[in-house]
Amino acid sequence: MASWLSVGWDAVVVRLGAVIVVAGWLAGWWLLARMPRLTMPLPVPARDRPAVTADVTVVIPARNEARSLPHLLGSLAASDIQPAEVVVVDDGSDDGTADVARSFGATVMTSAPLPDGWTGKSWACMQGAEAARGSTLVFLDADVRLQPGGLGAVLDEHARRRGLLSVQPYHRMERPYERLSAVFNAIAVMGVGVATPGRNARADGAFGPCMACDVDDYQSVGGHGAVRSEVLEDLAMGKVFAAAGMPVHGVGGRGAVEFRMYPDGLGQLVEGWSKNMASGSASIGVGRLLATVLWVCAAVSAGAEVVQWLIGTGSASTADVWVSWLAMAVQFGVMLRQLGNFGWWPVVAFPITLVAFVVVFFDSLWLTVVRRRVRWRGRTVPLPSRRVGVRRVRGR
Repeated sequence: MASWLSVGWDAVVVRLGAVIVVAGWLAGWWLLARMPRLTMPLPVPARDRPAVTADVTVVIPARNEARSLPHLLGSLAASDIQPAEVVVVDDGSDDGTADVARSFGATVMTSAPLPDGWTGKSWACMQGAEAARGSTLVFLDADVRLQPGGLGAVLDEHARRRGLLSVQPYHRMERPYERLSAVFNAIAVMGVGVATPGRNARADGAFGPCMACDVDDYQSVGGHGAVRSEVLEDLAMGKVFAAAGMPVHGVGGRGAVEFRMYPDGLGQLVEGWSKNMASGSASIGVGRLLATVLWVCAAVSAGAEVVQWLIGTGSASTADVWVSWLAMAVQFGVMLRQLGNFGWWPVVAFPITLVAFVVVFFDSLWLTVVRRRVRWRGRTVPLPSRRVGVRRVRGR
């Protein structure tokens, strides 16, 4: 009798695991089927390409970014579309960030002391935008790198879409540990909603590394002052524009806009993603959140089945184990190819990236729910005791 019950229970567990894998796998395709991309202009030989100055101000918030800025500012200097001005807001750097920016001809603003209730990035962006002379604003993180034609593609896309356009840069990685960002990158896109079939790049938030909008629209919604205390000011900014009745769109930057997120080691990667993950999960819609959780559970289940099979403790058949693994690996491959140069091992060994995600996510929960503060770039960022809602603004 006991043996019969044991066999029966094992069968139930196996079937439940199979249901979770299938449902989560389908949810994954719904969440990230195809990342919309910037439309790149046709290439023109450099000798035939006149320099054009656009009525655009590029604002770059920078805190200890002396290492990253040369890549971004160099790519801006080489662009066939030249912004009217490039404003680097030096947010209390102590590594020569300002000197590097000046060496490329950028206008450097020294950030005023951080007011109570503001995050450093929002305060730096607000100051840069207030000093802008151009009619269009492009906010770029210091770790962004523009490919030839990239700035023009961003501006053309914004001219078509209007409102707030944001670009998720293609993640360019050089060292193996950087590829532990695989699941984080996928979930960041899933949460914004741009890659769901039928969305036509409509977003529920924004990608902070690259955002473009008109100065008038930015001012009408209150600028970064409307999201001053938000750790994930990009997601909140998208909601502010949407609440004002303006279109919000997000696209992928492959071939046009890239970044290298965490070049300074595994500790920087953990700190960066810990800052973002738990807050981000609280910022997306319930339906998308549940679908994302289901996708993660499916991937964990498929990975766990493989591990159990390898150590000889699993109940599922060999065929079921490897069909589940293959299905998830193919899906990871399709997703990650759109998001960065992840290569083969995060696809074949996706359980390793899942372990990294789970560990960092629970660290993020501890920081955001229990300690109520996160740390980034040597600065402790206190979190509000309650979630600060974005200010609703009447559309024009």
